[in-house]
Amino acid sequence: MNTNLVEELKWRGMIHDIMPGTEEQLRKEVTTAYVGIDPTADSLHIGHLVSIMLLKHLQMAGHKPLAVVGGATGMIGDPSFKATERKLLTPDEIQHNVQCIRHQLERFLDFENPVNGAEILNNYDWMKDYLFLDFIRDVGKHITVNYMMTKDSVKKRMETGISFTEFSYQLLQGYDFLTLYRTKGCKLQMGGSDQWGNITTGTELIRRMEGGEAFALTCPLITKADGTKFGKTEGGNVWLDPEKTSPYKFYQFWLNCSDVDTARYIRIFTLFTKDEIEDLEKRHAETPEQRILQKALAKDITIRVHGEEAYNTAIAASELLFGRATTEQLNALDRETLLSVFDGVPQYTVSRAAIEAGASLVDLAAEVGMFASKGEIRRELKQNSISVNKQKVGESATLTAADILASGCILVQKGKKNYYILNVE
Repeated sequence: MNTNLVEELKWRGMIHDIMPGTEEQLRKEVTTAYVGIDPTADSLHIGHLVSIMLLKHLQMAGHKPLAVVGGATGMIGDPSFKATERKLLTPDEIQHNVQCIRHQLERFLDFENPVNGAEILNNYDWMKDYLFLDFIRDVGKHITVNYMMTKDSVKKRMETGISFTEFSYQLLQGYDFLTLYRTKGCKLQMGGSDQWGNITTGTELIRRMEGGEAFALTCPLITKADGTKFGKTEGGNVWLDPEKTSPYKFYQFWLNCSDVDTARYIRIFTLFTKDEIEDLEKRHAETPEQRILQKALAKDITIRVHGEEAYNTAIAASELLFGRATTEQLNALDRETLLSVFDGVPQYTVSRAAIEAGASLVDLAAEVGMFASKGEIRRELKQNSISVNKQKVGESATLTAADILASGCILVQKGKKNYYILNVE
């Protein structure tokens, strides 16, 4: 068992707060620890990856990770650092989200190891039959309102108002920790720094109700160097679900991070060793224009989340914009990826029947308004500056069914930077 887990997390910049005695506990014995995830959507986003990587490092150090998907607490909503109440989800919505998240977690954690295999639990299983009167009698009497009011997550909401529902959240999360302590021997809860108040309520419940000792460790909330929110783009969250964020866009998010941010992210989101990261940083500093650090980060995390095939597709898609891709690579892209690459490029709709019958590029381009006139397109063709699906075409170019890509599109390019998409319908 690796006894240097805390040191590992420290150099990676993954510890914000740690309760006294936590490091000694981790050195002393194989420790069961958990992270909670509320199923507010049917996919995790990259903000969740910090806590997941905590579980990954924990398991690699020989300890046992638990991922608790909050089917019960998700019906209430955590008030931590939220300005307003959350929209409450129905039980069916939550159950759907739980199943989707379960599938995503399996890409990160080893569930088959007989010694410290990961487990996914749903707190709805131990809350669904717990009567309200029993809960407030058994649990509520051990935590005072005064204690609950001292939590930052509550204090920050006192001016705008907080419902009893969200006020009670920390009791429910604390009870989760107590239940896992009793049933799984779980002695450590980890999470984002905004969870410190909820986590320590759990350690207090364990102390008061069981006379036991439990521990807490939180990681920093990740932000960008410019102060903007991590994991947000113009289109919203960067999701792990390829249907919500395509592997191409996912790859591009990491590839486009600043040098300062990448130096932090590569420690947090990959399993590269300290020596490997320092070597990458050295090579990056020598030729920063090659973006060696960003490429290493983007490759590692894209393969981890989406697999190697999706990574290769993202690379092929990236090369389209720089003129290096082949027709074969272009034809391998699905419609969503192709349109992601050429976001903002002019699009025109053309008839499939017309293409299958053979359509003059000059006539078609003028008809849909791709160029101002037939004279302009003829001049461009004469100058050998027009490509169809990355292949140069001549003055008598004709579009046929063979030019329709697997995505249902035809890509026309003028020069190096001007692209047009024909949607064949």
